[in-house]
Formats: sequence, C-alpha cells, structure tokens
Amino acid sequence: MATISASAPRIALPGVLGHQAVRKLLLLALAAAVLVPLANARWAGGDWPAALTVDVSEPLTRTSDWIIDNRDSHPLFLYFLGHISNGVVLSVRAVYLVLLAGGWAGVTAFAGLVAWRVAGPRLALGTAAAFLACGLLGMWVPTMQTLALMVVAVLASVVVGALLGLAAGLSGRMDRALRPVLDTMQVLPAFAYLLPVVLVFGIGVPAAVLATVVYAAPPMARLTALGLRGADKGVLEAVASMGATARQRLLTARIPLARKELLLGVNQTIMMALSMAVIASVIGAGGLGDRVYQALASVDVGAALAAGIPIVLLAVVLDRVTGAAGERLGQSADMPARRPYELVVAVAAVVALALAGRLTDRLDWPEAWTLTIADPVNRAVDWMTAHLYSGVPYVGGTADWAGRFTTWVLDPLRDGLQWLPWWSVLLVVAALAWLIGTWRTALTAVLAMAAIGVLGVWEPSLDTLSQVLAAVAVTLVLGFVTGVAAARSDRFERALRPVLDVFQTMPQFVYLIPVVALFGVGRAPAVAAAVVYALPAVVRITAQGLRQVDPAALESARSLGATSGQQLRQIQLPLARRSLLLAVNQGVVLVLAVVIIGGLVGGGALGYDAVFGLAQGDLATGLVAGAAIVCLGLMLDRVTQPTERRAKKGA
Repeated sequence: MATISASAPRIALPGVLGHQAVRKLLLLALAAAVLVPLANARWAGGDWPAALTVDVSEPLTRTSDWIIDNRDSHPLFLYFLGHISNGVVLSVRAVYLVLLAGGWAGVTAFAGLVAWRVAGPRLALGTAAAFLACGLLGMWVPTMQTLALMVVAVLASVVVGALLGLAAGLSGRMDRALRPVLDTMQVLPAFAYLLPVVLVFGIGVPAAVLATVVYAAPPMARLTALGLRGADKGVLEAVASMGATARQRLLTARIPLARKELLLGVNQTIMMALSMAVIASVIGAGGLGDRVYQALASVDVGAALAAGIPIVLLAVVLDRVTGAAGERLGQSADMPARRPYELVVAVAAVVALALAGRLTDRLDWPEAWTLTIADPVNRAVDWMTAHLYSGVPYVGGTADWAGRFTTWVLDPLRDGLQWLPWWSVLLVVAALAWLIGTWRTALTAVLAMAAIGVLGVWEPSLDTLSQVLAAVAVTLVLGFVTGVAAARSDRFERALRPVLDVFQTMPQFVYLIPVVALFGVGRAPAVAAAVVYALPAVVRITAQGLRQVDPAALESARSLGATSGQQLRQIQLPLARRSLLLAVNQGVVLVLAVVIIGGLVGGGALGYDAVFGLAQGDLATGLVAGAAIVCLGLMLDRVTQPTERRAKKGA
C-alpha cells in the first residue's frame, strides 16, 4: 500500500493571530496567569531566598591563601609561571632599551618612516608630530615605557588571539567551546581579574602585561575566526581540486583571504591594549598610565591630562596606520610602486638621526623644549567648578542637574527594581528575551540573572542594573541623534570625527575628575562617565549604518516625493535596523565596562565591590562582583539582540 509522505499543509491563523509576536504575547499572558499566583504564594517577599544562595567566599579565600603560601616554593610557580614572568620582564626591558638607544629623534623618524611606507606622507607627518607632542608635554620617557609595554602586550595578544581564532575558524566544535570563554574575557571587568593576576605574579610588569593580554586578545580571536570562516568557498574548492593538503589550503588560501580581518584584529587589539594602560598602572605597569593614576590620586587634573594626551595620540596614530594598512590590501596593483632607492634613503636618514643623537649625547628629550599645561588646565577646571557647579541663572548648576537626575531617575529606577519580587524579575527577563529571540535565548538570559542571586549579590546587582539602564538610555538618545546628524552631513561628520577619536581613546581616569568636579560624587557622575565612554561607539555605528543604506531605495523615495524626515523614518532607520541593534549592544557593553570606574566616584553596588576586592586583596568579593557584572552583560545582550544577528556573526 502506498503511504502518503507529504506533510499536511500548515493552516494560516486568522487576523492578528498570524503574527508570531502576537502568539508569543498570548502565550506569555497565559503563562503569567498560571505562574504568578503560584510564585507569589510560595515566595511572597521580594528578596532572593537565602536557601537558593551558594557561599563561594570560603573556597575562594582558601584558594587565595594557598597561592600566597606557595607562590615562592611550589614547582608550578618556580618552573612554569616564574619563567613566564621572567620572559615578560626581559622582553619589555629589551624593547625599552632599544627605544632609549634610538633617542627621541631616531624613534620619531622611524615611526614616520613606517607611516610613510604604509599610508603616505600626510600620515607620516601626523605620526611624527604626535611623537614630538609627547616630548613637548614632557612625557617622552613615560611614553617610551608605555610603548615598550604595549609592544610586548600587543604581540602576545596577537599571537594568543590568532591561535585561538585559528582553532575556532577551523573547528565548529572549538568555536562553540571558545565562544563563552571569549565573552567572559571581554565582559569581565579588568579590576575583577587584576586581583588573581596580582596574586599569581605579584605587583609589576608581568601582571600588567598578562592582564592586558586577557583583555586585548578576544578581538583578535573573533576576527581571525570570522576571516577564516568567511573565506571564498570557490577559491577553497579550486585549491582543493589541485590536490593541496589541509595545511597548504590554510597557508595559501584561507589566511591570505582573511588578511583584512586579521589586520582589523590587530587594530582592535592595539586599541584595547592602550585602553588598559591606566588600569594596568594600578598593578605596577608604570609609564603614562602611572602618571595619570598618580595625578588623579592628588586631584591634579592638569598633570593627568598632560599624561593622558600622549595615550590618545598613540592610539590615534596606531589606529590610522593600521587602518591605512588594511585599506591598502587588495589595492597594491593599482598603486604606483615606490622606487627602491626611496626606501634606502629613508632608512639611511633614520639611522643617521639615531647615530647623531647618540654621538652628541642628546638621546633624551631636551628639558628646554617642554611645555607645561598643568597650571592652565587646573585653572580652567577651577573656573568651571566655581561657575558651573551651582548658581547658574535659570537652569541651575551641574550639581543641581546631578541631584535631579538622581532623585527623578536613578532612585525610582533602583527602588522599583529592588521592590519587585525576584521571581517577577526573572519572568520579565524571560519574556523580553523570548519576544526578541527564541526559548534558548530566554533560558540563557534567565540562567544568567539567576546566577546573580545564587552568588548572593541580588540587591547590589539591581542597583548596578538601574545605573546601566539609565546610562544606556541617555547614551542611545544622544548617540542616535548625533549619528543621524553625522550621516546626513559630511561636514558635520568630518568635524565630529576627531572629537570622537579623543573621547574613545582618552583613558577613563582622565575625564573622571572633570566629571566629579562638575557633578559631585555619587551615582550621577558614574552615569555621566559611562555616557561619555560609550557615546562615540554608538555614534559611529549609527552613522555608518545609515550611510550604508541602499542609495536606490532613497532615490525611489525621493522620486515619490518623500520628505527628508520621511526618508529617515520609513527608509533609512528600518533598513539600518541591524546596525542600530549593534549600537545598542555596544552601548550596553561599554557602559558595563565603566561600572567599575563608577565605583570609584560613589557609584556603589558591584563597581564598589570589585574595587574594594582589589584594594583589600579580597578575592571572593572582587571575583563575585566581577562574575555578577558578566552575568548582567550576558543577560542584557540576550535581551537586546535578536537571534538572527547573533547567528549571523557566529555568536
């Protein structure tokens, strides 16, 4: 007897029931009608039940004590970790001595030569001017210390990230296994893992370099895996048809095809490493970061800015050089070849400058050529504090704004979240995650939120969540408005770019003091610092997404008589939806990254716990707070990002 194998046709649901979102809402309403009474009868209180809490302080304390007791005698430290520490110290010292031997003239000329070979004379002049500015500010030696540390840290990060990305790009199983590890490395606040690094390696350069590697390696790993997985299938099949082995296909096809992604990974690794320069100074990194940290400890904004400007200049120069190198890939055939003697002459000029400095004993930057900016900057900050902090007619001062924002926004948001029963928070998180994704998304978000309660930090986590939500809301409003303006005006975009560069590369500690001077101490300045830090990324992604909208769609709308506002609302914003969602994601991640810094200026909650754990050597407090911040980041990522975007980027 013949059997019918064809599936029955799916019956279309009538009216609004045909929409998946409506069906999900109905199911959520039904589930809430059943679960809410049961949960309210079982757990009437709002606090997380003590019976569902796991105390991890005792095992973490025992681990910390064991490390301290065995650090100088155990074979693991003597014959493995000790060699790593010595290798890092020797590498950093070797690079630093080379930079000092080259002298300020030789290093500046060499940097200009590299920029000239990569991007041409304009960027070469800018690079040389940036290095000279570091000397003019009296920061030549600290700049060389930071540069030596960054060279070693970036090289180590690139190697580690490339190896991890290679494994993830060639193996789907390894990619799935490494994904949560890379997520944790990127979201875990630096202060949380500085403490275990210091416990193992002690205060000094090795701990600073390894902490930087943990923070800076994930972008290289992700982009390497992305480039290898995105290689042209046709090229790979052609190479395989010629009898190439797996190793030959990797070396001759996959890696060359992924060159742009690899170079972008190097670019992002450099930027991430430089952003750690100040934080790493807390554990003995030295250099510019230590100057910034010491100046801010004495509330000397001018000295902090003088050391922060060279960090920004290094970041901008390295970003431009690596970005130009990426643009040159694939265009070498169209570019005129430089004559061989030009390179020979340039190298000879660099060597001659270095030798001239050494022979005349002028390797160090002359003190007579330094420019002091600390005093005028401090006077400007004092004027701002005196005239803008309070007493401004009609609008009030910045202290009044901070007080109103705290009273009208932060306090009600925190009190509302903490008033809700814990199970209702989990239900809301599950509902939001399921509406935007799948049941797996909802399960991940709920488990991440529940882990916070299990760790025993439910109340401070909700306090931190209220600050994050407020900061993200302000960041998105300002970022979307500014991004739209930048996308619609080339002149405004060009004027805005250097401002965004400075905001994005300025160490967080540097603008923390002006924020405190203007807004006082508390949760409001913590939110303001987070907004300043996260805003540039949101603006850039929004502007880029709107600019990449298909011009044909805009032309069709204009031909139908659509106004500029209608084109924005009906064409550009819908077509740029994925970019806008990515901007939301980056805003959340970057705001969370400043939660720790906010703990230093009265933000309290998890940020204060992480800073307190590092300051007191309390591994349990610091790691638990850091893990809770990671869980918050994972939950917010799942709630704000649709499943199809994560599937496309391999998340």
